[in-house]
Amino acid sequence: MQIKDKVVVVTGGANGIGKAMCQRFMQEKARAVVVADIDEQKVSEVAAELSCFGIQADVTVESDIIRIVEKTQKEIGPIDLFCSNAGIISSDAPGWTAASSDNAVWKKSWEVHVMAHVYAARAVLPGMIKRGKGYLLNTSSAAGLLSQIGSAPYSVTKHAAIGFAESLAITHKNDGIKVSVLCPQAVRTRMIAGNEDGSASVDGIMEPDEVAECVIQGLARETFLILPHPDVKTYYQRKASDYDRWLSGMARLKETMLPYMMEQQKKDI
Repeated sequence: MQIKDKVVVVTGGANGIGKAMCQRFMQEKARAVVVADIDEQKVSEVAAELSCFGIQADVTVESDIIRIVEKTQKEIGPIDLFCSNAGIISSDAPGWTAASSDNAVWKKSWEVHVMAHVYAARAVLPGMIKRGKGYLLNTSSAAGLLSQIGSAPYSVTKHAAIGFAESLAITHKNDGIKVSVLCPQAVRTRMIAGNEDGSASVDGIMEPDEVAECVIQGLARETFLILPHPDVKTYYQRKASDYDRWLSGMARLKETMLPYMMEQQKKDI
């Protein structure tokens, strides 16, 4: 897909990767870019800064997603590309077991990282299928292919996000729908604040605009996996070729990284 003259919606678009994508899409001369985010003030600021459209919305509320789609279609036109990008981070603190996060954390992670993608697809697919074309870009994470040390909810829901993207790609390929899933490692956003010297820095920290450029390239190639950090592909191949060895290696990495994460959590308190 080439972005020029396309109508694009980006959720989680007022900060980090989302904002960088909006900016890059405008540079590519999109017909219109819609910034959707839960932060109403930031939506207004980014929309004014980039000369694009802004809609305040909570991606965990299906009616808000429907409102984004209906408003965009009514005031601008059919959506060519929907980027379901919003995300949150959590940790396994204070218990630091794989099951220690409370139910509220699991529920919120599931709503933001999985159901928001479902709601978006449910809202845009009928129109895209009718037109015989459309593109869905869902932001997951390298954690969805590998794992996230110190955050089972993040890791599990990011895996689920990739699973849903696979279902979209398989089910709707013959409907003319394209699907990509963005899986970066650490990116310099609010999500890694306080962890820049910990697990986030293992393979380097990318800038949001670098990730946005990878998105442009991935959309142009129409590849399912968009991997801004090249090492992720190698790790994923190693995981598939010898799962037990990969698990052992991750367990060793956890022993190195977890003490640092626990210490950072104490400082935050």
